[in-house]
Amino acid sequence: MPTPAPVYPRLLADVGGTNARFAWASTADAPLSVIANYRCADHGSLHAAISQYLRDHDRPAPQACAIGIANPVLGDEVRMTNHHWSFSISQLKTHLAVARLAVVNDFTALALSLPALPAAQLRQIGGGQASIGEPLAVLGPGTGLGVSGLLALADGHYVPVAGEGGHTTLAPNDEQEAAVIALLRQRFGHASAERALSGPGLVNLHAAAAGLAGRPAQDLTPAEVITRAREQDDPLCRTAIDLFCRFLGSVAGNLALTLGARGGVYVGGGIAPRLLPELTSSRFRERFEGKGRFKGYLGAIPTLVIDAAESPALIGASRALDIDRFCAPALRA
Repeated sequence: MPTPAPVYPRLLADVGGTNARFAWASTADAPLSVIANYRCADHGSLHAAISQYLRDHDRPAPQACAIGIANPVLGDEVRMTNHHWSFSISQLKTHLAVARLAVVNDFTALALSLPALPAAQLRQIGGGQASIGEPLAVLGPGTGLGVSGLLALADGHYVPVAGEGGHTTLAPNDEQEAAVIALLRQRFGHASAERALSGPGLVNLHAAAAGLAGRPAQDLTPAEVITRAREQDDPLCRTAIDLFCRFLGSVAGNLALTLGARGGVYVGGGIAPRLLPELTSSRFRERFEGKGRFKGYLGAIPTLVIDAAESPALIGASRALDIDRFCAPALRA
């Protein structure tokens, strides 16, 4: 439930394995301002990156701080899985001298932003109209694969569902996918969804496609895989993107069934907006709906790619500050 006395100004952060994006909220009604990106590798700690942001933009000490981070938040100690940063929430609160601090999973923050996303920031691929008041789901390939959901309460507020769905086991739908997953399993031990549906996952899929073709895999970045598929018609890169879209549709459909997400399935992260043409023309939607007897159920659910210039998770992080359960008792104002 929202607290009756929101605290401002607020420092907001969306921290991934590669970049940390910061923003400033001066009042409840003011739009986010002073939005800036910082490379995580350029700073020894989250606190150091925050301090640099405040210095660079001549910001006063914030009264509240909200951080969405690409990591489970299970207690006071946070250790990032995709970067070397680690910190104590209570010590960070002390160092920042804020009255209120919330640290949540980045996809919990993104889920909290969904009701506020304008239509101009969404690209619908298939399905019908979202059912108001029904659960929403969100997943997003980026440095990793984030997954979350949002449940509507009778009073109009929302409760996010935090989890680590990106680490569920990836399942095949045909012999080619089974062979790809076998290669992922051979390489990593566990073939999770994230091993295919992320920036590194796209590279893994390219390597698997090369292996199945009996060719050596080139050392490519995710951006190079996309560029070569489009501009050079590289068959291995095209196969990697095709596999990516198919696996993404399948995993998104599973998530929709698990949460009963008739309010829509949203696809965030940094990769999906770049692959909009491929997602639209690929078997993404076919695989989303291809769940046997529940094809009709899923056919009505819209899938929407989040295509926003600024991180919606920053808005969601601010919303987390107004929900007591995201601010541990010792951290509340």
